[in-house]
Amino acid sequence: MSYDMMVFEVSAAPREAAAFIAWFEKQTQWNERHEYDDPAVSSTALQAWFAEMAQDFPPLNGPLSHDDNERAEVTEYSIGSQVIYGAFAYSVAERAHGRVQDLAEKHGVGFFDVSADEAAIVFPDGLVLFAE
Repeated sequence: MSYDMMVFEVSAAPREAAAFIAWFEKQTQWNERHEYDDPAVSSTALQAWFAEMAQDFPPLNGPLSHDDNERAEVTEYSIGSQVIYGAFAYSVAERAHGRVQDLAEKHGVGFFDVSADEAAIVFPDGLVLFAE
């Protein structure tokens, strides 16, 4: 089990809860024609978010991964053109949550707390939706 969170390109995401969830489900079918471990396929803002996030929570796979993948902070990311989905170890979930959210705000990307009981969808302009 993991604690899952996602950041997303705001310009691509619907701003209504049901439409967002439908869009999220389409994104997580992982149908884009590329590998899902390289941030180069993402928007500039998502790439910047990932570069900083990987410093504290390095990726399990891809060009920024390291041989030292036994640490709890090592995270499985799925990287699309409009989303980056992270599956974090529960032992680091609270710390990861804060970092994901802080960096999302810093880089102007949205944040979706996929694993939360009340899954918040947060846009950088302050709009907050809740998944139903």
